[in-house]
Amino acid sequence: MTALTLKNVSKSFGSVEVLTDINLTVEDREFVVFVGPSGCGKSTLLRVIAGLEDATAGTVDIGGNVVNAVPPAKRGIAMVFQSYALYPHLTVRDNMALGLKQEKQPKSVIDERVNKAVGMLDLKDYVDRRPSDLSGGQRQRVAIGRAIVREPKLFLFDEPLSNLDAALRMNTRIEIAELHRTLNASMIYVTHDQTEAMTLADKIVVLRDGRVEQIGSPMELYNNPANQFVAGFLGSPAMNFLKKAPLNIPEGGTLGIRPEHLRIATDGRIKGTVTHVERLGGDTNLMVTTEEEETLTIRIFGQDETQVGEKITLDFDNQASFAFDDKLQRVRS
Repeated sequence: MTALTLKNVSKSFGSVEVLTDINLTVEDREFVVFVGPSGCGKSTLLRVIAGLEDATAGTVDIGGNVVNAVPPAKRGIAMVFQSYALYPHLTVRDNMALGLKQEKQPKSVIDERVNKAVGMLDLKDYVDRRPSDLSGGQRQRVAIGRAIVREPKLFLFDEPLSNLDAALRMNTRIEIAELHRTLNASMIYVTHDQTEAMTLADKIVVLRDGRVEQIGSPMELYNNPANQFVAGFLGSPAMNFLKKAPLNIPEGGTLGIRPEHLRIATDGRIKGTVTHVERLGGDTNLMVTTEEEETLTIRIFGQDETQVGEKITLDFDNQASFAFDDKLQRVRS
């Protein structure tokens, strides 16, 4: 069964159009990530799906039912926000149970669902604490638990890890991926972090200026970007773009080369000077300014002794490069 279908969805605030003609299908048990820069419309799109904003045009279908006129509480969705939105005077257990109590669910059902969620999220030792006694990661797990107990048709996550530090983001990201596998649920996840998108998604939706740029699996988008925006947005370090390229490219076009596809070579076609070195232990990143005054990043797997100021030559496999025309669209060979 299809979990969500969007047909020609648009959203305007007055004369400002923030979403334009969005078409998307989310399959049952699929994990879909909306990714894009700040202001691209990804959170607005999530709010339209949730019913917190009305679509100006188009239809929102959840589980086979058009829900444009259905209030959020009746859409069969549960949402986890960037802010934890926990009630400070309630315990962990009571925060997680509140929505079920408001639905007038029997106590036996409430206890069963809360206990199950508490176990899944490793919160057994914290059920009687209040939010002020919890860490940021624990509070976010409570917010996720509050969504789990609803047993929704569709989980919606709006940048849930943005308030966590780097280590907690990674741990919580793993927990969310494990939850997806355990619950066999459909999930839509909004983030501006391409690493989260690449590591969590079955399918990524890349948005820019309220429009869908490309939809596909993480590796499909990484290996076959439709345009220069998608190519540059996915990947860390980001793809290099050369206007003065050692290959034939369309007039006014650009050559894209990922940092891991560049290599130091004695007879390389690109000459430059090392301007910065990042030694990360497992990897080394070199920043190089070419003779044409363009800047490149080279990712070397392992440790490397190249020093700032060294003159080096670089090369790459032509088949691993990407050509874009003057309209930033991918040119297929």
